[in-house]
Amino acid sequence: MNDLGLIGSGLFFDDLALGMRWHSPGRTLLEADLATYINLTWFTEELFTNLHDRTSHAIQGRPVPALLVMAFAEGLIVPTLARAGLAFLHTDMEVHASTGVGDTIHVACEVIEVRLTSKGDRGLVRTRNIVLNQNDRPVLTYQPLRLLRLRAAQDQTTGA
Repeated sequence: MNDLGLIGSGLFFDDLALGMRWHSPGRTLLEADLATYINLTWFTEELFTNLHDRTSHAIQGRPVPALLVMAFAEGLIVPTLARAGLAFLHTDMEVHASTGVGDTIHVACEVIEVRLTSKGDRGLVRTRNIVLNQNDRPVLTYQPLRLLRLRAAQDQTTGA
């Protein structure tokens, strides 16, 4: 398998092959991130908003919603799709462990499906994205299906 290491900018459809791997930089989840997410989404579940009455909660500490973790994971890998991404079409997601304020996450990506569309100027790519915490423990896995440009199609639109 080809491991590309840390990627900083745009992979196009034609750059990708089954089994290719890369990873994102890390990002620590802050209290401000949780507060902003709660206020932006109205995700007012007491598990995330009540700091004092925690005895009845299954998750202790200061957990963050799994959807926030996935959103941050997407933000960490967006540079890998710069100029190539056309659409996020679908995903399956599984939560393995809780993630909390103060945890640092990074994403390990592997290409598990590639196919050219009938138009011929774009392709479908599915990756397995494993979100790992600071201890390299998987906390979340999702498998997005994306529509990506071909590099040749991008070069034609930019005149390169």
